[in-house]
Amino acid sequence: MNAARTYTLPGFDGAALAVHEVGDEHARPVMLIHGLFSNAETNWIKYGHAAQLAEAGFRVIMPDLRAHGLSAAPHDPAAYPEGVLSKDIIALIEALQLEDYDLGGFSLGARTVAALISQDAVRPRQALIAGMGLEGLSAWSQRRNFFIEAIDKRETIKRDDPHFMAVMFMKTMKIDPVAARLLLEAGNRVDIDALCASDIPAAIICGVDDQDNGSAKALADALADTLYYEIPGTHMSCITRPELGQAMVDFLKA
Repeated sequence: MNAARTYTLPGFDGAALAVHEVGDEHARPVMLIHGLFSNAETNWIKYGHAAQLAEAGFRVIMPDLRAHGLSAAPHDPAAYPEGVLSKDIIALIEALQLEDYDLGGFSLGARTVAALISQDAVRPRQALIAGMGLEGLSAWSQRRNFFIEAIDKRETIKRDDPHFMAVMFMKTMKIDPVAARLLLEAGNRVDIDALCASDIPAAIICGVDDQDNGSAKALADALADTLYYEIPGTHMSCITRPELGQAMVDFLKA
């Protein structure tokens, strides 16, 4: 498998966003959006999920979100309007001239997919929603506030603090805390009723021991046209499992 091709495209405001690709550039495109404090390399490339999709005949497009990975991390609050992640993904889809494509995400990336679909901002052929439950969409403010608190505690955190693992992951991934805080504060509205009524087929994929964003099964039951895939692992460990990539391939190739 060839190494990922990496290039830069402008976000909604011109901010430089790193985009990674694997697979035949003429193949059917699927865009994958990583989770909070992560990046495309960690979520999609390192453990082989992108390679699985490429081998199944897809062009896999994986941006690093603003304030993550190799993308810009501006400190200007004006760079983080409400729905900033949706605005960036729309800008990338337009720049790449994608018309017939699939769209997926993990955790925060999955929430971004849900926001885009619920706002009727994009219309992929199929959607992949991984590491996300119903409560992670309907009660996001609690989860967001948890991570904002983790950022604020990053220099004084103790091992027994519930924010400890989030802080350690953020530091390991070299996340800019100022930019990350602005991103979290920006928010991204998900219209639950509109999402549930959407006719875009979706796969809900979640680790059997992952309740970080609520019940994935409840989310699958609430949506109009879904298949539910339960894979091994917790919210963090399921990323390392080949079953994640296989579930994506199985759904998209069905």
